Amino acid sequence: MSIQHWISLFWEQLKAVPLLEWIGVSFGVAEVLLAKANKVWLYPCGIIAVLISIYIFFHAGLYAESALHVYYFVMSVYGWWRWQKGNNALTHITRANRSDWLVTTGIVVVAFFVLYFVLIQFTDSTVPIFDSWVSATAWAGMWLLAKRKIENWILLNISNAFAIPLLIYKELPLYALLTLFLFIVAILGYRDWSRILKKQKQVHEFSFE
Repeated sequence: MSIQHWISLFWEQLKAVPLLEWIGVSFGVAEVLLAKANKVWLYPCGIIAVLISIYIFFHAGLYAESALHVYYFVMSVYGWWRWQKGNNALTHITRANRSDWLVTTGIVVVAFFVLYFVLIQFTDSTVPIFDSWVSATAWAGMWLLAKRKIENWILLNISNAFAIPLLIYKELPLYALLTLFLFIVAILGYRDWSRILKKQKQVHEFSFE
């Protein structure tokens, strides 16, 4: 198929997007922008976006993606509670060491095969390999993010890169655009964290002079 055909197909999908999907993606964008601004309202927006996404992905046959958003929901509730308690102190950003990479690889491998097995045995998924891979790499990225490891952006963008064509294939064009937006944010996030990491190193070296 030509590029023009894919663009035409994408445009036709976009015109047929239901209202619920527009609402879900709108709240998803609001969550990202509020997170960038360090505002606590990111969490209620994120919870609404996640609940809508769970419903949409499940009915689109993206069961692993739907399950992944259940985890997002739990973390959003926890994060909102933690911010309300005022316990949002930031720790230093670091790079993943050998032990971190072993755990990260383990998460990807185990999550992929478990999700793939569940999808082929207990669901009617038509994309078990891609659905499992997108979710497994996202799980690993979130684990690195929780540990404030700069490499979390790499794993999350591996997930995003595969998620974009998967979402287009499943006729979810708005979510594909949202994921493209997240892909760009992750690139900027890696750049910003690299600068912070460099400043931390300079401060650390200065304190020992």
